[in-house]
Amino acid sequence: MPEELQVEEYVPTAEERAGHYSAALDSVSLINGEAPAEAEPEEWAASLGRNVEHLEIMVAKTWWAGEDLGPLTAAIAAGKAKIAAL
Repeated sequence: MPEELQVEEYVPTAEERAGHYSAALDSVSLINGEAPAEAEPEEWAASLGRNVEHLEIMVAKTWWAGEDLGPLTAAIAAGKAKIAAL
């Protein structure tokens, strides 16, 4: 019988967590902002989708230590609504 592989979960340092949170807030800002004037609707929808996906991955992490994930979850809903409206 094969041995079970043990996969250690990545646990970032406080500094790394801050960087991840900052990057997530960049996605929040993009989603909550307006489409660039030169962006085609398909391009804007793709950009929104990538940022929504990024936030979904981030809020699923178990290593957060008190950071407010409310803006991230709100931006996920807002991004999905914007995509649906395009």
